[in-house]
Amino acid sequence: MSLDPLPKYRFLVTLDPGDAYLPAAQALLLPLAASGAFQEVTGLGAQLEVTSYAEGGRNDSVHQLPLRHSWNRITLKRGVVRDPGLWSWYQAGLADSLGARRDGAVLVLGPDGVPGAAWAFHGGLAAKWTGPDLHAEQNAIAIESLEIAHEGLTKVLQDAAASALPRLSRGR
Repeated sequence: MSLDPLPKYRFLVTLDPGDAYLPAAQALLLPLAASGAFQEVTGLGAQLEVTSYAEGGRNDSVHQLPLRHSWNRITLKRGVVRDPGLWSWYQAGLADSLGARRDGAVLVLGPDGVPGAAWAFHGGLAAKWTGPDLHAEQNAIAIESLEIAHEGLTKVLQDAAASALPRLSRGR
């Protein structure tokens, strides 16, 4: 295992095509499939909201008390393609948000192509789709983005991320 930092330009995004709320035994039967090539993934993060509480008679410090924890939205950006997959997922959420939830993962690959780090999210909803900015005087790729609101992010251990690669390869 190399301790060198991982490059940020080699990654995979997977989306479980099934319902995120299936019983665990059934959910294991649904293979993860790579969801296409993405130019950029942002939003892997979380924050804890805190409130300051000044205790009477104590002037040297202020207590910081936790209120609630929240997850950032994951944003996927890619060149516009003719595959309607992400748009269909967003549209499904407009009609039935519970049925449109998906689990997924972002895997960062090492120089050898083996996953070096991975983050899994649970109960993701396609919360915001943004179409491309079009400009007739620019020679650039049309980019669309999709924001995923989710109910939790888990850092997957390296051994588990590496074992996921054969499953991802079979799904293509």
